[in-house]
Amino acid sequence: MNRLKLIIVALSACFGLHAQIVEPVKFNVEQKLLSDTEFEVTFAATIDAGWHVYGTDIAEGGPTKAELKLEKQEGAEPVGPLKVRGKVHKGMDPIFNMEVSYLEGKATFVQKFRITGEKYAVAGFLTYGTCSDNNCLPPTDVNFSFLGDGPKKEAKVQDKLPVTEKKAPEVKDLPAKITAEEQVIIEEDPYELTEEESARADSLVVLAQAKDSTVAETATVPNDLWAPVIDKLNDYKGGAMPENVASRSLLMIFLLGFLAGLAALVTPCVWPIIPMTVSFFLKRNKDSRGKGIRDAVTYGLSIVVIYVGLGLVVTAAFGADALNALATNAVFNIIFFLMLLLFGASFLGGFELTLPSRWSNAVDSKAGKSTGLLSIFLMAFTLSLVSFSCTGPIIGFLLVEVGTSGQWAAPAMGMLGFAIALALPFTLFALFPQMMKKAPKSGNWMNCVKVCLGFIELAFALKFLSVADLAYGWGILDREVFLSLWIVLFALLGAYLIGWIRFPHDEDEYDEMGEIVQHPRTGVTRFFVALISFAFAIYMIPGLWGAPCKAVSAFAPPMSTQDFKLGESETGKHFYDYEEGMAYAREHDMPVLLDFTGYGCVNCRKMEAAVWTDARVSRLIAEKYVLISLYVDEKANLAAPMEVTENGRPRKLRTVGDKWSYLQRVKFGANAQPFYVPVDPSGNPLNHSYGFDEDVDSYVRWLETGLKNNRK
Repeated sequence: MNRLKLIIVALSACFGLHAQIVEPVKFNVEQKLLSDTEFEVTFAATIDAGWHVYGTDIAEGGPTKAELKLEKQEGAEPVGPLKVRGKVHKGMDPIFNMEVSYLEGKATFVQKFRITGEKYAVAGFLTYGTCSDNNCLPPTDVNFSFLGDGPKKEAKVQDKLPVTEKKAPEVKDLPAKITAEEQVIIEEDPYELTEEESARADSLVVLAQAKDSTVAETATVPNDLWAPVIDKLNDYKGGAMPENVASRSLLMIFLLGFLAGLAALVTPCVWPIIPMTVSFFLKRNKDSRGKGIRDAVTYGLSIVVIYVGLGLVVTAAFGADALNALATNAVFNIIFFLMLLLFGASFLGGFELTLPSRWSNAVDSKAGKSTGLLSIFLMAFTLSLVSFSCTGPIIGFLLVEVGTSGQWAAPAMGMLGFAIALALPFTLFALFPQMMKKAPKSGNWMNCVKVCLGFIELAFALKFLSVADLAYGWGILDREVFLSLWIVLFALLGAYLIGWIRFPHDEDEYDEMGEIVQHPRTGVTRFFVALISFAFAIYMIPGLWGAPCKAVSAFAPPMSTQDFKLGESETGKHFYDYEEGMAYAREHDMPVLLDFTGYGCVNCRKMEAAVWTDARVSRLIAEKYVLISLYVDEKANLAAPMEVTENGRPRKLRTVGDKWSYLQRVKFGANAQPFYVPVDPSGNPLNHSYGFDEDVDSYVRWLETGLKNNRK
């Protein structure tokens, strides 16, 4: 089945089938009698991997919560609220600034009822919201309708007469049209009917709903603006299928680990050990250079095994679900903040973080007594312990960052990149010993690297404090406060590199007379790094007045926490009703940009912040398009519910969001957001659909192509 799905995705990408209906959640609804006086309605959901369904305790202003709504309630009454069964995760959602609950894999919602009559009838629907890392679906309804008998009253003696059991007519035996008399039966109180009449009425309700849904669907589709254009949309090739986020994330985690390994490599605890270790292997096997190389390569592989093992231990200790939950858990984010604050202070020279010396001495002694591969492995383990004061803060930061990424293999992948970077010089210098003569010598430059890493760890510590601040609603780290601290940190980093400030463990420079140089010269490398740091600090300054600052949007608090904004981006003529916006487009003969979005759509906000704020994009939308934003989770009720038939099944549209979601599914064959499609004033597509992709150049080309096709 998985292979079949991959084949379908590949074929879709080849033939331009970019819009698709996604059904990641499947419900099974059952009624279960608990006793003569109680029963429960159970909604059991199976959730596809990578998706989650929100719980029942979501506060107002958050994503769509699971909620039961009754449309018919006769002879029974609900007992208590809708309850959740299953493993409920809780985490901080930075977009909504609140903690949310969600379920993955399987979810069960249960509503208990008390029977108050001899017969009962309940009907209604369960509304729920579901999202993945890339997409959110509109609020979805699961309808239910159940009839039953309550506890029988003791019959009188004269009533206890034998009766002839009659079989209720099946639906197929009923007439195609509902007569006026039968309509009266449907509308009558079912508890005043006989058993046969009640069964007849139940069957007639099915025909009545089918009849009404056909009429309602005609009323819901007033003109060709609602006509399906799925085939026309698929004729446009070149749209991007949803990318494999997991693979992309693991690759980025590996690269992050590799960069962290390079940083650890040039610290005072590691760099001086490299030439000594390689020389030891080559001299120990001077009669056989090949064996010396093999020992050095084995030493490097041992480093990889040690650090990858550390990553696996972290995953095993916490578990994949726990690592995912850590990303938004307020308490753990405070712990991470304090941890990185400690590491940053250590790198700035406040103190040294070291492991007990007896550990490294014991391992070193064991390595001296051992032979073969075991001795080499123990030497690598000794390196890990001795260099902890420099590598510990880097490893800690790396594990904190990748461990909260939501990928179960992230810690091991991050440690793999770290270990390869750390082990690479041992192998290269063993293969090419002459390279050691050209390698830079140990010196004060390595302490400079430590201080730079200290500033970076302090900056990232603020990211974790921000998550906790949003969770508890402290309001102490709003977006402008966060940016102010980052501006100061990177400005101070530039000042340190230039030589304006110094830290306790910075070594003094001496002139030829042995006197301390009061104003040492700044190296060219330090100058350019300082230039980058100062420029980055200046780049963030406009963010204090509401500029998007896209380079830090993934780290800074959301724009909703910004207290002061100098101006809002202009998006031209903006409508929130489909028919109204299309009427304006026909009147002015302009193409339309349909934006199917949602209040709970995280990636919709990312696109608006990262793409729509670009000058080229905002100009094209403002001057060339009529923008119609349709919120599929809009909870405002329609003037009257609409009955439609979709995929052969009746469906009731109750809210404005239901209506726009139905439009997206029926007209474009898709139900995920964000979903953008340019159309002409008649509703025909002008280009393929566009989903979540923050490539501004690609989005500009896509908009311009829609304009060209409209002119044709």
